Parts: sequence; structure tokens; C-alpha cells
Amino acid sequence: MKTKKMLGGGLIALAAIMGLTACNNNSQSAAKPDNTQNTEIPAGGLKIAYVEIDTLMSQYNFCKDYTILMNKRGENIRATLAGKEKALQAKAADMQKKYETNQFTTKEQLEQAQMSLAKQQQDLQALNDRLMNDFAAEQAKFNDEMRDSIQSFLKDYNKDRKFDYIISKVGDNILIANAKYDITKDVVNGLNKRYKQSPEIAEKIKGSGN
Repeated sequence: MKTKKMLGGGLIALAAIMGLTACNNNSQSAAKPDNTQNTEIPAGGLKIAYVEIDTLMSQYNFCKDYTILMNKRGENIRATLAGKEKALQAKAADMQKKYETNQFTTKEQLEQAQMSLAKQQQDLQALNDRLMNDFAAEQAKFNDEMRDSIQSFLKDYNKDRKFDYIISKVGDNILIANAKYDITKDVVNGLNKRYKQSPEIAEKIKGSGN
């Protein structure tokens, strides 16, 4: 019996969350980042800045923490399912051996063994589905928290800078961009100043249980 393939390597997608100038989220005031990047805009033009999402994902401590946490969760789920599937395969092999060596003395014994095996297969599939749904829900929760934290920071960040647009740069979605309008460093520094790892998250990262 095979369980569903699950838990791919990609963790959190942010490509669409930053095309904004202001948000409705209430937030604490953002600390002024050190080494503010030069983003002066010519008079009369739109004020547009961009953030490199790959850099943000690799340097924002929130992303680092939750990537570690979700990887651990994924590993634990895979180990749990693999162990149960191995035990189920062993039971199926044992039943087949008993059948081939005529150890089932009645038809009812064989049918009972088959029903028991089928029930365990169903239980394993149900467990697989539940763990995957729980994982997806937890991942969605973390994505929402991260999106909110970024939008909250940018709302405060943009109060003084007054950009008309702050856009995301992911891969080649922007083919040419003037580096002086890159505010990634400011955003990462500001986000990391605001982010405080909770004791609960620290404990989850250290732990190994589901």
C-alpha cells in the first residue's frame, strides 16, 4: 500500500504580497533602520521602490525560524507515516505467508484477517490525510503571519518615504531595475529589529515531536 506523496520542499511563497503603498493593519511603530539605502526619486516622477523577495526570505529571521520549524514538522510526519506503513507491509506479508502455508483453517479466519488489514490501511490513509491537512493549515497560518508582519512594517516604513508603489522583485519578473530603488536592506533590517522569537516557537524548533 502506498500513501500519498506529500510535503514538497518549497515552503513559503511571497511573490504577490507586496504590491502596496499602505495597509489597514494596526501595528507597532517601526524602528528606523540603520544604513538607510539611497532611494531618492527625481522630482515629478512616481516614487517606486522594490524588494528582492529571495533576499528577504533568506535573511528575515521570521522566515528562517518557520522554515526550520516546518521542515521539522515535515520530517516528523514522514517518519510517522513511514513507520506505520512499514508495520502494515510486514503484517500483509505475514498474512500472505500464512495463506500460502495453509495456516488459515477456515474461510472465516482468512476473511477476518483480510478485513483487519483493510481497516488498518484505511486508518493509515486517514492519518496521512489528517497530518497533511494539519500541516497545510499550520503553513497557511505562518504565511498569514509573515504577510501581516511585512505589510505592517511597510505601512510604518512608508509614512516618511511616501512611495507610490513598493513592489516585489522575484526572479525575472522585473527585467531591469535601478539598484538605487532597492529597499531590500532597509526592509530586512527593519523587520529583524521588530521580530522577537517567542519562547513557544523557540521550544518548537528545539523539539522533535509532532
